[in-house]
Amino acid sequence: MRRDPFAMLPFAGYHMADYFNHWLSFGRNIANPPRIFGVNWFRTDDDGKFVWPGFGENMRVLELIVERSRGRAYALESPIGWMPRFSDLDLSGLDDFSEDDFLQAMSLDRDDWDKEILAHDELFIRLYDRLPKELLAIRDLTLSALWRSPEHWEMVPDPT
Repeated sequence: MRRDPFAMLPFAGYHMADYFNHWLSFGRNIANPPRIFGVNWFRTDDDGKFVWPGFGENMRVLELIVERSRGRAYALESPIGWMPRFSDLDLSGLDDFSEDDFLQAMSLDRDDWDKEILAHDELFIRLYDRLPKELLAIRDLTLSALWRSPEHWEMVPDPT
């Protein structure tokens, strides 16, 4: 599998690094740039089943993103950024998604992230002559945070 942001490489009418720079330029030129959130809807468990319950439930995460952007939702720091607690998501009516399922979805395996970073590097090498340096800095910060963390990082359950 190749790294292809937004599955656009075959269709981009110009250099992909210029595309990244275009969007990052907004953050460079405004006082309060928008936040960037990462979501992996396609993460699977050991049985190959999706960890998140499905596309119909994505609005729950998008609602949390809006609340975080407005400063009205909490998050815990992880090696790859800030993550919600189980209690931060509105999971009402979602009986098949337990706190244990959530904690599994939020756990991090350093070996998996090593592979992810290597996949990024393959793309970065192809785009290096015009690659926004912010992407390299974030990659380095993520790698550093992962190496300072346990090999398998797990979020703690919400206190009861």
